[in-house]
Amino acid sequence: MTAPDIPPGTGTTLVELRCHACGSPHPLTASYACPACFGPLEPHYDYAKAGAALTRDAIAARPLNLWRYRELLPITGAPQTGFVSGWTPLIRADRLAARLGLDEVYVKDDSVNRPSLSYKDRVVSVALTRAIELGFTTVGCASTGNLANSVAAHAARLGLRAVVFIPADLEAAKIIGSAIYGPDVIAIRGTYDDVNRLCAEVADRYGWGLVNVNLRAYYAEGAKTMAFEIAEQLGWRFPRHLVCPVAGGTLLPRMARGFRELGELGLVAGDPPVLHAAQAAGCAPVVGALHAGLDFPDPVRPHTIARSIAIGNPADGFQVLEVVRASGGWGDAATDDEIRAGMALLAETEGIFTEPAGGTTVAVTRKLVEQGRLRPGGGPVVLAITGNGYKTAEAVAESAGPTVTLGRSFREFEQWHEQAT
Repeated sequence: MTAPDIPPGTGTTLVELRCHACGSPHPLTASYACPACFGPLEPHYDYAKAGAALTRDAIAARPLNLWRYRELLPITGAPQTGFVSGWTPLIRADRLAARLGLDEVYVKDDSVNRPSLSYKDRVVSVALTRAIELGFTTVGCASTGNLANSVAAHAARLGLRAVVFIPADLEAAKIIGSAIYGPDVIAIRGTYDDVNRLCAEVADRYGWGLVNVNLRAYYAEGAKTMAFEIAEQLGWRFPRHLVCPVAGGTLLPRMARGFRELGELGLVAGDPPVLHAAQAAGCAPVVGALHAGLDFPDPVRPHTIARSIAIGNPADGFQVLEVVRASGGWGDAATDDEIRAGMALLAETEGIFTEPAGGTTVAVTRKLVEQGRLRPGGGPVVLAITGNGYKTAEAVAESAGPTVTLGRSFREFEQWHEQAT
């Protein structure tokens, strides 16, 4: 699909940036922090105008991509990329539900998002469209892998220069999955948090558009489209529970905002879902703060196989705490062995190979069931699966079943089969 597929008459409803903390208004520039209180800036919209355009019938007539919700996304002109991104499957997972002890489970499967096989294609589509509107010709990011893949892919399509910054010890498949598109790949000897601090200086010094730094206010809004799709795919109803992995804290608060906007515009009735945060035990600052009753997470040093969510100092961690508590939800952490088991369970029951972040979601869902927080008959439970396991196959290489190697004769196979059965 190309830009002309966007329906005529769809226009911007974007009004201003507004500080999440103090509420002060700000112009629509490449800014991510309030100069008065240093709170994060968020886009705000003309909801009356958005509501007039976003009827269920109007949305149903639009292309099956993230831009079907165009009026609630922070761009002022035509979308520039993402025409095959979004609208990923919402799969009813009955075999998984039976193993978990639940009766209605769905998997929102962004492991097949296009083009780079993670939910990051949502946020990057929005960020790079806005980057072009703001005049940037060089774009980039700080990344644990998936974001670098997506920025490199979308930048290549748009003819933009891309410079992506990653920790030097990333999985090989994720490094290749960025380098193939021809960006400058800068591997830093340090953690993601070290990379992110460097990128803040780079954005300031060189004036580049770094999607999760100076373009973060726009970038984060793309995450709402996962919530929009879940509600629409459920027949314009809210799930009862949502379990979601947490890294820097972008996804869960914006999904909460997306559900809230659907309710405010009258597209969905009823109560928004109860939200649950999933982290790896080797990097669980948000869950630690939740359990301790803190308002802000204390930074930690990551040590986990779930590298895509290994962010020890999450920029929006406090917002995760806000929305989880406001919804009446909870959160928990999974060990690396539990994460591997979660990956295997999802693969064995539903044929979905997720990266460790998804294994974390499954493992934490199991814990929530054991704790009685999720129960049969409690309504639809949606698990957010955000990335593809083929990028991180080494995480389960040793625990995957052995390959049976035989000669070419039928007799040899027959002997194996007799022993196996």
